[in-house]
Amino acid sequence: MVKRFIHLLFLPCSEATLLLEKRNANSISRKEDWRLSMHLKICKWCKAYEKKLKILDEILKRKLFQDKKTEINKSDIQNFKDKMMNKFDL
Repeated sequence: MVKRFIHLLFLPCSEATLLLEKRNANSISRKEDWRLSMHLKICKWCKAYEKKLKILDEILKRKLFQDKKTEINKSDIQNFKDKMMNKFDL
């Protein structure tokens, strides 16, 4: 109950994911960054979203700055999905 109250007091998940996207684009204020940090300390789901966002961002950056085009094969996609499912214990 206390965690839920703190969760809502600092920041709801819907706002946290939006702030994660803003932080990724380097357009977040100090206050927003503090609220997001507090939220991430108590919310495992948003923390997992943050990790996924970093992975996807890294993949996109590599693809954008890569000289030659390569395709992501289906086994790579399935491996990524399996790893994410294991992290969520689904």
